[in-house]
Amino acid sequence: MNWDRIEGNWKVFKGKIKEQWGKLTDDELDVIAGKRDQLIGRLQKAYGITKDEAERQVSEWEMRQREDMSSAEVR
Repeated sequence: MNWDRIEGNWKVFKGKIKEQWGKLTDDELDVIAGKRDQLIGRLQKAYGITKDEAERQVSEWEMRQREDMSSAEVR
């Protein structure tokens, strides 16, 4: 997943992030503003997880987004 694309379309992805990680507040999502490292840091803090775990979760989320976008293009 291209994070420049996520950052550029943050309003769209913000809702998807909120669905995945509901503990993140709207204010935190505004601070994250599509920046992957900010997301990982906020996940660590909100969920009390390690950086490696946050990285893993974000990577899995990225894969799902890529798959969803590929499926939408095929339709």
